[in-house]
Amino acid sequence: MHPVRLQSRPCLKVALNLCIVRRATLSTWLPVPEIRHDKVETFRKTAFLPSLPAKVPIGTFQVIPAALKWFGESRNKFNSSYLGQFASHTIPLELTRHILPEEAKADTISFQRAEAPLYIFLGWAAQANSDTPERLYVAQAPLKRLPKPLQDDLPTPELVATAGRGDVYDASVWLGVAPTYTPLHRDPNPNLYLQLAGRKVVRLLEPGFGQTVFAAVQAELGRQHSSKFRGEEMMKGEERRLLEAKIWLDKPPENQKKSAGLETTLEADEYLFIPTGWWHSVKSIGTGCTASVGEPRLWAAFLTLITLFL
Repeated sequence: MHPVRLQSRPCLKVALNLCIVRRATLSTWLPVPEIRHDKVETFRKTAFLPSLPAKVPIGTFQVIPAALKWFGESRNKFNSSYLGQFASHTIPLELTRHILPEEAKADTISFQRAEAPLYIFLGWAAQANSDTPERLYVAQAPLKRLPKPLQDDLPTPELVATAGRGDVYDASVWLGVAPTYTPLHRDPNPNLYLQLAGRKVVRLLEPGFGQTVFAAVQAELGRQHSSKFRGEEMMKGEERRLLEAKIWLDKPPENQKKSAGLETTLEADEYLFIPTGWWHSVKSIGTGCTASVGEPRLWAAFLTLITLFL
């Protein structure tokens, strides 16, 4: 595995290289570095050129309209009076249900995807809590398919908008009630991920090591599925259990030696840049609603800005 190239933040470079050389266990997670101001040159040097994740903390960009309109004052619940205007609009839903041992031979998880009206999700979210066995999740709802007023609630931040046109076609929205969980995977494009409400912990692995972890899970399962095309198999069954154990176990087995990954906790109004190919798994924490938007269009505009400096 080659050391991670970094053009700035020498302390982080040393830390990453030491972790790779020492093959630390997965219980060692370094913090994702933060970009504490909105200078594009900082982003270019610390994140874009070395292809490293970076966190953009609260206050860097203005709060967007969706954060003020989609949720209650504390952002702990969805604003049903506003979102209810679009109750009949069809959205993609994921239904996850924990099947207890008395209902099956072993504790297992059922998983289904379906298209359903928004009111189905809003009605469930109004009464759901962390103990609700049936979980609904609006996962990867394409922004371009949302009603126009909801699209307008998610504008590109001013700094990015001044760079030129961004590609809006791949932006997606995630809505749920904590706890939510997304297994280890990688995306084909770089992304800026905005937390709208709630808190999420994100753990990331660089491309080569993430592929090693994925291959190890596939070997345990006795198969060789492609990491480029992921389906429902990662959301249920033994693959889900093994992936979760590899990334989230507090105390891995004594002989499980792995290089360190990166970890961050995203609060509302914080962004996370995830470079192409970086593997990541996400868990919401706390209680109440959680919402995020993945912004490839922000990446496209950032790329326009960055080319001005090259």
